Amino acid sequence: MASRDDMISELKTMLRDMFAASASGASGARFARAHGYVDGYMRAMIDLGISTKAELLGVVAAERQRFAGPALRELERDDEPVAHAI
Repeated sequence: MASRDDMISELKTMLRDMFAASASGASGARFARAHGYVDGYMRAMIDLGISTKAELLGVVAAERQRFAGPALRELERDDEPVAHAI
């Protein structure tokens, strides 16, 4: 059986593939298949007691940030008035 670290590493690879498929505009079927593999792999890790849901969500968030940057960022405030259409 693979170690926990090996399984987390494999999950990270699967997530990168899924994010790349999404970003490249892959067909719905290809993206759905990649998403299904990730979902099933994560479910198996939870069911086997290898990881908790919170740990896996952290892995997903970290890989998503590595791939596409932070989900949230600070914006500079623009104090200029906004013209409203009447």
